[in-house]
Amino acid sequence: MNSAPPRTVKLAPTDNVVMAIDPVVAGQTLENSAIKVTGDVPAGHKIATSDIPLDAEIIKFAQTIGFASRAIKAGDHIHSHNCEFQMFERDYQFGTNLRETNYVDASKRATFDGFRRADGRCGTRNYIGILTSVNCSATAAKMIAAEINNSGILDDYPNVDGVAAFVHGTGCGMAGDGDGWGILQRTLWGYARHANFAGILMVGLGCEVNQIPFLLDAYNLKIGETFQTLVIQEEGGTRNTVAAGVERIKAMLALANQVKREPIPASELTLALQCGGSDGYSGMTANPALGAAADMLVRHGGTAILSETPEIYGAEHLLTRRAINDKVGQKLIDRIHWWEDYVARNNGSLDNNPSPGNKAGGLTTILEKSLGAAAKGGTTNLTGVFKYAEMIDTKGFVFMDSPGYDPASITGQVASGANLVCFTTGRGSAFGFKPAPSVKLATNTIMYNRMTEDMDINCGPIADGDVSVEEKGEEIFNYLLGIASGRKSKSEELGYGDNEFVPWLVGAVM
Repeated sequence: MNSAPPRTVKLAPTDNVVMAIDPVVAGQTLENSAIKVTGDVPAGHKIATSDIPLDAEIIKFAQTIGFASRAIKAGDHIHSHNCEFQMFERDYQFGTNLRETNYVDASKRATFDGFRRADGRCGTRNYIGILTSVNCSATAAKMIAAEINNSGILDDYPNVDGVAAFVHGTGCGMAGDGDGWGILQRTLWGYARHANFAGILMVGLGCEVNQIPFLLDAYNLKIGETFQTLVIQEEGGTRNTVAAGVERIKAMLALANQVKREPIPASELTLALQCGGSDGYSGMTANPALGAAADMLVRHGGTAILSETPEIYGAEHLLTRRAINDKVGQKLIDRIHWWEDYVARNNGSLDNNPSPGNKAGGLTTILEKSLGAAAKGGTTNLTGVFKYAEMIDTKGFVFMDSPGYDPASITGQVASGANLVCFTTGRGSAFGFKPAPSVKLATNTIMYNRMTEDMDINCGPIADGDVSVEEKGEEIFNYLLGIASGRKSKSEELGYGDNEFVPWLVGAVM
């Protein structure tokens, strides 16, 4: 047996657990202590550093991550077999942890080479998008995109990144008002006006609940050279619709190709902060490093969007302390209470998350996962809280309500205006998200080496002590500027991004 003490890390002085950096063998003694480990412990998992009585709190990140479901001895492996989720009261203070943001002078702010639209919005990509009002028009939309993309015509338009169809599974069999209706309408409008599109074609069937004219009227969308609509029933069927759609896209290509990249301040970047396939390393490497990059973006005048409301559950009291006023803090708590009610009405539990993959990586409860996930939000003040797919109209660090399911969450963030996505993963999520380029951050070196073609940046060296969180955050920030300027991310090189458009489905399907 290897007698060298295994590497572990204690993330806060008041914690009663440490995390194993390397796999630990039963009988080994923890470094800098006399505690012997009572059983084998995988890397990324937790070990008790003191006896923990039944029902006592288990502390990590200086916060409660669960409660002992049986008496735990020092040196025991802590996981689902002896740590459980319980409801407990949290102290929702508002604005008690505000700090002055050290903004970079406007003349010294970082820039990226992006696309400035006629109305002043700024994009990082230059796509033409095909949106569908209903699932019934999804096939026709895909046919239009495939005919354009397979024809070779895009070779004549080098400034156009491509033509992409964004299809979904709803739009009919739903109420014509309420939460579900509002979410779909906001999502489609958000994409229709997104700065990463040079042109939009919207395709409908004709008899659906989600009528195109309703959307145009509700959001004041005007048909013109770069925004067109087609209705299959009015065009006389699928073949006529596809032919008409191809011709309208061709007419948009010349206009789209006239737009060229130009230097734009980083203040025009809106970054979606995401994590998926998280593990025990996420909260100590990639997530805080992304938080450091988000802080840098905010200081340069930009916007960073944290989401996945079920995955900040248990950490929301830390976010309310950063709220710039009581109204912003209360909006976040209102969304938390909505989720508690929503889950109860559907006979579920917010602790259904973490997923099996998260648990295999060392995460035990939603409380532990949330505390690590919230680290993506950095340390600056919380300036706004928004509904799913609601347009972000404030700068700085903001929160947008969404489910924890990554495709649905990022769909809302992009609809809200995100023109860049950064996604941390410990298990190895394979993901991309047109029209916004998506950057992947690996939480650990083993996974990074196994999935190098999918991962943009390795944050594993933070766990090894080879680089600081702040240094890795600066690396991420500079990398994001390069991606925003046109460099392809790993997910773009692999061709991801056509299938992840998933509007959040809320309400009865009828």
